[in-house]
Amino acid sequence: MASAPQRPVLLREEIKERIVERILDGTYGPGERIVESAVAAEFGVSQAPVREALRDLEAMRFVESQPHRGARVREVSTEELVQIYPVRAALEEVAGREAAPRITDEQLGLLAEELAGMRRAADAGDLHALMVHDTRFHEVIVEAAGNQVLLDVWRSLRVEARSLVSALKSHSDLHSIAELHRPVLQAVQFRDPDFLGREMRAHIEFFGASVISHLRRDAVAVPHATEGSTPR
Repeated sequence: MASAPQRPVLLREEIKERIVERILDGTYGPGERIVESAVAAEFGVSQAPVREALRDLEAMRFVESQPHRGARVREVSTEELVQIYPVRAALEEVAGREAAPRITDEQLGLLAEELAGMRRAADAGDLHALMVHDTRFHEVIVEAAGNQVLLDVWRSLRVEARSLVSALKSHSDLHSIAELHRPVLQAVQFRDPDFLGREMRAHIEFFGASVISHLRRDAVAVPHATEGSTPR
């Protein structure tokens, strides 16, 4: 007996990943509505797989739905990021420990390529491209851990990525961000679980603290600027 076709499930996954990409690159901004009928028309499908994809994304906290208003891109607060980064740091420590003895030469090559991509993006002053390479760099390591549950949970935290461009665009040396990944790559090459786990955690904790510091500084500066521009 022939197996049941898998296309509907695959299509839902494809739509979900396309929407995630658009959320992360800013095509869909915070609070923006994602219209089921428009996405369905774009993909040439019924609204059913789009609706299922949006339900998955709501469970992953990328979108939120309201009665009679449809799905909108969920806004991420600074305080939520404060909670996300320790979780991501712990996940990446586990991923590093599990990946160290399993990572292949091919995956090591991919990591080197992503670091090179970060450096090229830094040279071009392209923060968005740098963040795309950054995310893929970490994803390769999490994939190498060989734990699908870990990978799924890690991917659900990508919601924080879209906060990075606005947080870092006016504050950071892009070359410094790229070079923060060089010690991680070196730790991977040693294939020592404890060493790589510690390096992954330290990397995320340092980067998270920097992002949150920038966001809080901006939050304080904006009210002050508003007060200074208000006629007395």
